[in-house]
Amino acid sequence: MIPTLRTSALLAQEVGATLPRVLYILRTRPHIRPAARAGNVRLYDAHAVAQVRYELNAIDARRGDRGRRAKEVSR
Repeated sequence: MIPTLRTSALLAQEVGATLPRVLYILRTRPHIRPAARAGNVRLYDAHAVAQVRYELNAIDARRGDRGRRAKEVSR
């Protein structure tokens, strides 16, 4: 079976966070690595999605709030 890979933007949609927040996690957590590359685009698998979700929840827990999830931000 071919794994489903997603860009950082799709990853952000999947975890319900803003793109800058997800990019921060990907930039500062060297253990979260792309599963593949397509040119300059990094592609992430389901394991990376789970790791990003965990890191976002850990940040929110340390802050003592739910953070600024995309669906909670009023525009």
